[in-house]
Amino acid sequence: MISVPRYLLLIFAIAMGGLFSPVLLAQQKDAGLWTNISLEVKVADKLTATVSQEFRFNENISELGAYFTDAGLGYKFNKFFQVAANYRFTQRRRVDDSYSPRNRFYVDLKFQKKFKPIEFQFRTRLQDQYADIGRASEGGIAEYYSRNKFSIKWELNKLFKPYLSVEVFSPLNYPRLNAFDNIRTSAGVEYALSKHHNFDLYYMIQKELHLSNPITYFIVGVGYLYKW
Repeated sequence: MISVPRYLLLIFAIAMGGLFSPVLLAQQKDAGLWTNISLEVKVADKLTATVSQEFRFNENISELGAYFTDAGLGYKFNKFFQVAANYRFTQRRRVDDSYSPRNRFYVDLKFQKKFKPIEFQFRTRLQDQYADIGRASEGGIAEYYSRNKFSIKWELNKLFKPYLSVEVFSPLNYPRLNAFDNIRTSAGVEYALSKHHNFDLYYMIQKELHLSNPITYFIVGVGYLYKW
């Protein structure tokens, strides 16, 4: 019998139940497709380097809304705790169809615990982002966020690992000083073809909050990871 701390299940149940229901009240809706390809290389014992390229399509998957390159280093302290530091360069589509450059820096701290065949994960992230540096009057102003993500995974076998996750975005500076302004709920499955090739297929609902015209996105995501 699987023994999972009741408070962990309670937190996840409340988050999932409370976050899916508001989607029906959204003023605007959009369908998206996110595709990602990543490379992970073991640099030294417990130290890995990663680089990834992602393309995000919106407007009912009719245009490229954003694309970015992400690179960083991760260190695994033990089987429970990991830390990572990353840099991301993004080009985000504007209303006039030009692209706005974004520079993002972030640090992740992740905790994971297994109660076979279930794995619980919690990741907290601190990030700052700068848009349109030197290109606009408001360019170069930092946006700080705290992002917390809860995940539950089931290890069906060595190949398939279904999962559920909830992520909340908390702005830390003006002008959006709200508890949350973005929520993501996801359901997906990870497929380990081999020790080198890994695939991820998921469905995500992303909802904006505390905006004059909030948008709810319904996203299908496909990811591929090669572990060197």
